[in-house]
Amino acid sequence: MPRPRSLSMDRLAAAALAVIDRDGLAGLSMRAVASELGMATMSLYRYVSDREQLEGLVVDRVLAGVDVDVVPSPGLPWRDQLAVLVERVRAAVARHPEVVPLTLTHRHTSAGVLRWAEAALVILTEAGFDGRRRVIALRSLLCYLIGAIQTEHLGPLAGSGTRTMAELPRDAFPLLAETAGDARRVGADEEFREGLDVLLRGLAP
Repeated sequence: MPRPRSLSMDRLAAAALAVIDRDGLAGLSMRAVASELGMATMSLYRYVSDREQLEGLVVDRVLAGVDVDVVPSPGLPWRDQLAVLVERVRAAVARHPEVVPLTLTHRHTSAGVLRWAEAALVILTEAGFDGRRRVIALRSLLCYLIGAIQTEHLGPLAGSGTRTMAELPRDAFPLLAETAGDARRVGADEEFREGLDVLLRGLAP
């Protein structure tokens, strides 16, 4: 007779997320999560089959609070509705940037990702997108969202990389050095929102 389960999926996901926040995505393993929970590694297999399932639980935990009801006021233009959706995901993962790549690899199975994608597709469809253009529009939103959050985490404009480029020799890289100097005065929120605005203005049904 199997032993009764005493570990909730939510507690398991929280432990896996704690490992990722502390050790990075590469540090996630069955052994590491079992250690976080104070249990033997083999005992963990009573709850999940492998690391991939752990990853899915983490994505669902991070995105569980994302509200996909995207009409905060009647008559909000479709581009603004999409901006609200994208900003909500950014806010949800802001404290867990290492999880961002998992939103792409688990986009087919994560309930949180699927809910978000369906909400985005509703907005796009009502705006007149269909077929191939709807595919490209949704894909573009995902690419921007995932790429922008990763770039903000791994290569922020306020970081050392921008400072290094701003100090490049002006005779060889005049525009790059000037642009990097300007970039150091652009905040993360401003960068994200104005970049999103550029993308949304380029979408047309």
